[in-house]
Amino acid sequence: MTNWMIAYQGEPGAYSEIAALRLGKPKPCETFDEVFAAVENRLADYAVIPIENSLGGSIHHNYDLLLQHPVAIVAETFVKVEHCLLGLKGSSVEQAGKVLSHPQALAQCRNFFSTHKLLKPEVAYDTAGSAKMIAAEGDPSKLAIASKRAGELYGLEILQENLADEEWNITRFFCIAHARNAVTTRLKQLPDITHPKTSIVFTLPNEQGSLFKALATLALRNIDLTKIESRPFRKKAFEYLFYIDFIGHQEEHNVENALRHLGEFATMLKVLGSYGVIA
Repeated sequence: MTNWMIAYQGEPGAYSEIAALRLGKPKPCETFDEVFAAVENRLADYAVIPIENSLGGSIHHNYDLLLQHPVAIVAETFVKVEHCLLGLKGSSVEQAGKVLSHPQALAQCRNFFSTHKLLKPEVAYDTAGSAKMIAAEGDPSKLAIASKRAGELYGLEILQENLADEEWNITRFFCIAHARNAVTTRLKQLPDITHPKTSIVFTLPNEQGSLFKALATLALRNIDLTKIESRPFRKKAFEYLFYIDFIGHQEEHNVENALRHLGEFATMLKVLGSYGVIA
């Protein structure tokens, strides 16, 4: 582990902490806004933020925060989400009445609740936070859904593993740095980028065919588009931000040309970062 301070949202044992441990020393924050502020104010060297889950989809608030703060994406990493049912020592599913967890985790375990009708899901602010609450309250009638690491940290028993409806439950995280430090960070400190990916965000004039023209700037140069996401543009009603990921580095000649072409008619264009994968 390096000495880098890595901000993340949640309690120790959260899946975000697992991502943070791959980079350095985790620094827990209560909210995603605090995570971004930690990087912006240089209270942390980096931060890891969940950006999408293979079952639950995108974390929209973090897409908005990427645009609002002076940060850049310098890496991505993928964490397999393995939900466990946790309880105090001696507790059981039969004696329990409530199961606490983050709303997305609860939604990912619908099949479990459909076969355990007497268990009532209850929303908590965090998966690991729910485990922490169970340990602190000492109530055997309450259980938590969280990671195995959370159970170990808070002294809880694992009553059941693999609770999620699907095995392919994976969360993609962005590692972000202050925008002023992003270039040196990317080139000198993180693993070599052998298959780079670039993320951008832009707005378009409300004209016929404008999105087609935007996508054509990539397609005509054989740039592989891997994701497109639209979000409401808060500054103007019923207009949209387009977030796009594609294969290639922003400094590659064909990518530079594509971005220059897109910038000729996009009303706003921002490169969020070029980055590789941390395993």
